[in-house]
Order: sequence, then structure tokens, then C-alpha cells
Amino acid sequence: MVKYVLKRIALMFFVFFTILTVCFVLVKLLPLVDAKQFGKDMNLIQQRREALGYNKPILIQYLIFLKRSVIGGDWGISEALYRSQDVWKVFTSKLPATMMVNIYSMLLAIPSGLLLGIFAALKKNKWQDYLISTLVMVFISVPSYVYALLIQYLLCYKLKLFPLQMNSGTNYFSLSMFRSVMPAVLALAFGSIASLARYVRAELSEVLTSDFMLLARTKGLTRSQATIRHAMRNSMVPVFPMILGEFVGILGGSLIIETIFGVPGVGQLYLNSITARDYNFFMLLSAFYTLIGLVSGLVVDISYGFIDPRIRMGER
Repeated sequence: MVKYVLKRIALMFFVFFTILTVCFVLVKLLPLVDAKQFGKDMNLIQQRREALGYNKPILIQYLIFLKRSVIGGDWGISEALYRSQDVWKVFTSKLPATMMVNIYSMLLAIPSGLLLGIFAALKKNKWQDYLISTLVMVFISVPSYVYALLIQYLLCYKLKLFPLQMNSGTNYFSLSMFRSVMPAVLALAFGSIASLARYVRAELSEVLTSDFMLLARTKGLTRSQATIRHAMRNSMVPVFPMILGEFVGILGGSLIIETIFGVPGVGQLYLNSITARDYNFFMLLSAFYTLIGLVSGLVVDISYGFIDPRIRMGER
């Protein structure tokens, strides 16, 4: 198991640096914003570019980038979005909003998805199962930004249950802030609820028809006892790693949802950095999203071995 984990970590860093290298090369192929456009900050921007080797060959620039940014943690200053401000400080100030929205959405999606999936499996081939399965397919097929627009129109504009945009400020635990962030939470949660419900329903349905469940019933257990003691436990083995991966991936946020609901998070910052050609922000956020995705996959794969020891035994 240790050998497998080390191999996966090494592969993760290889993929991370490969993606980061491709992003860096593509950025360097784009034209820089003329420093004269920054007015009084022109000299500061030029000095910063000189320190980062912008006038040197691309290989030298890449080595400077690895040394200063990836290893040293100095991601530079913003040239367009937050002129002359430290990129890392702006990023960390935006991160709590993204975490709040995604944590709330996962707290809503996980129990709802589990309950719907379990209920559909227990009512397999009945009208309840058909109804849940149909709704699940609809919610999986429709993009999240469509939910966002419907939520804005129905819940925010027509019924006026929530504000159209998230409140400004950093008082994340106030009632008004919670109310303002609920539309974004719902838009993010619908897709996760549908995916989790479909996955749980498929796993539990398969377990309920297995031979060991028939053996448990012949030993005198009732259907509910056999389901709770045996079926639930075995069906949750592949489900829990999926939930762990979702929790690790909450930092990733949702780029489009944050923009629609005015969430001042890293997702909106990423889109703005692309349109404004703020390359320092772009490189930091590209590294962030890439690392989050790779770590999520790594956590899911490793957690299988810890949750179900039979997987580790099979490796041997």
C-alpha cells in the first residue's frame, strides 16, 4: 500500500508540473499588456517584469518561475485586476467565500443524495424509483448555470425568497449572508445530489440482489435488518471515497456559478484574470485548480484501500 501511495504521489506531481509547464508556455506566447498603460505604476511593473526575466529566453523565465513562485511562494503582483497588490494575498482573501459556498452545498447534497439513492433502491421498479430516476437524469443532464438562472428567476425575482446577488463583506456566518448565499448553494447542490443518488441507487440495488443477502434472509434476518446490517455497509464502500473526493474538491468552487451570483471567490477571480490578461493571477489559479483536481483523485484512490481491506489484499 505504501508503495502504491508513493507511486501515485509521484505521478500526481509529474502531471501537475506538466500541466503547469503547458500553461506557462501558452501564457508566454500571448502579448503582454504595455507597461505604459499602468500610468504611475509603470516603473513598478517594469521592475517586476525585469526581476522575473521577461526579457530573457523562455527557458530562463520558466526556471525563475519555478524558483520564485512554485518553490518560493512568490506569485508576483497583479498588473490589471488589483494593480500592484500581492497576488497571493488577494487569492487568500477570496478563498473563504468559495469555501463557504461549496461547504454549504456539500452539506446539503450529501445527505439528500444518500437518502434519495437509498429510497430509490429500496423501491426498485416502483413508481417512486421511476420518479427519482427520471429527476436524477434531468438534473444530471442540465448544466448548473441553467439551474442558476431558474433559481434567480423563480426564487429570487418572482418569490423574492433570496437576494439576486451575494452580500458583500466578510461576515460569513450572519443570517443575512447565509440567506444571500443560498441561491448559489442550491445551484451547486442539484448536480451533486443527482450524481450521488444515481450512484448510491446503483450500488445498493446490486448488493440487495447478491447471494449473501439471500443467505442473511435464510438465517432469520428480516429485510430491514439484512439491509441495514449487510447491504448498506457493503454498498457504501465505493460511495464513501466519492464523498471524500467531493470534500477535497470543495476548494475548487464553481467558476460560472460564482460569476452569476456575484460570489467574490476564486472562481470569479479566475475568469476575470483571463479576460484582463493578468498572467500572474492566471498562473496561480491554474496551479491551484490543477492541484485540487489531482489531490481529489488521489484521495479517492487511496481511500478505497483504507475503507475496504479486501482491495489491499487483492493487490498482493
